[in-house]
Amino acid sequence: MPFTRNNVIPAKAGISALKGFFFAALSAICYGTNPLGALHLYAQNYSPETVLFYRFFTAALLLMVIMLSKGSHFKISFREFRALVAFGFLFAASSLTYYASFKYMDAGLASTLLFLYPLEVSVLMAVFFKEKIKVWTVVSIAVSMAGIALLYRGGDGATLSTVGCLLVFLSSISYAIYMVMANRINLQMGSVKMTFYAICFCLVFLLLYSVTLGSGLPPVLTEATSWGWGFMLGLVPTVLSLIFMVKAVKSIGSTPTAILGALEPVTAVSIGVLVFGEILTSRLIAGIILILGSVVLIAVKKK
Repeated sequence: MPFTRNNVIPAKAGISALKGFFFAALSAICYGTNPLGALHLYAQNYSPETVLFYRFFTAALLLMVIMLSKGSHFKISFREFRALVAFGFLFAASSLTYYASFKYMDAGLASTLLFLYPLEVSVLMAVFFKEKIKVWTVVSIAVSMAGIALLYRGGDGATLSTVGCLLVFLSSISYAIYMVMANRINLQMGSVKMTFYAICFCLVFLLLYSVTLGSGLPPVLTEATSWGWGFMLGLVPTVLSLIFMVKAVKSIGSTPTAILGALEPVTAVSIGVLVFGEILTSRLIAGIILILGSVVLIAVKKK
């Protein structure tokens, strides 16, 4: 076959798609490492709000460096300010309840239940914005409920913590509301800038919670390993996950990126089993597969 321009374009497109899938997988895997840093810091007797403070403080510094290196400006309008304050509150609520759930259930199971947020987004859009609920949405919800039923009662007959399940639900619904708001408000700014301000306001709410209802002002970390895990949480599941996600969406679109997001709970489950000795039974595996399958189904059908 003659070498023409038409022969080159598909090859370039194929390489771009492969890079996109690679970045999407990296983004999901990076986000799935949240329990790795959090559980190590819990073992050093730090509270969830303290762990989150250092995670987001580090992430804010790193994002600020990225913005300065790109010559981005920090100016925002009053409309953007109001929206970003709301985003920061939802970030704080979702993160606090998610990290707190690690105290009541295995981190891998918490990460799997958190992954229900795409289904919750569909329900919120239907309830508040009259988006028609499709048949596959109902099927996805039914499949996910079956998965939750399997997770709720483990193979040994013991049930999951009701408090833990409630915390994960509050975390996922907070994140779902954040996603709906971000989509409807449609701020005209880059994802790095938006995330930077959302994290800054998140830090304010975390401090307010810590002082009024939590463990007080976050203590200064005294060990090098504590700083290391705090930096890891700010870099890997926050900044790197964001950067890889943006690159993936630009290359392959939001739907394939969302589908590969299933690697998030898979990563968290693997860390829980291999690093922290969490028990994984065949019943729990079946429940996880059903939940991940329900999210993948709705993502594919939306496309």
